[in-house]
Amino acid sequence: MLYSCYVQEPRASPTEVNYGYVPNTLAPDGAELNAYFLGVNEPLKEVMGICIAIIHRLDDDDDKLVVVPENTELSNEAIVEATYFQEHFFKSVIIRL
Repeated sequence: MLYSCYVQEPRASPTEVNYGYVPNTLAPDGAELNAYFLGVNEPLKEVMGICIAIIHRLDDDDDKLVVVPENTELSNEAIVEATYFQEHFFKSVIIRL
């Protein structure tokens, strides 16, 4: 099953990964649910894509969605590499959807 996801206000990190949040969807920490938008190497303002995975943090309650453009596939290794700049601070597993 694939889930559509709208990510608002993505920000390009120093490693050029778009990162934002899903409006009106709260995470367990009370903030809007965050998402990495991978597969596009330029800063974006608003995007729609397919959620292909969740980065489930084992030592934090702030999981991240992994969203990509339609018809884009990424391996777990590619997800880890793209998000390492932030996720290396946490123990996590990738849950594929």
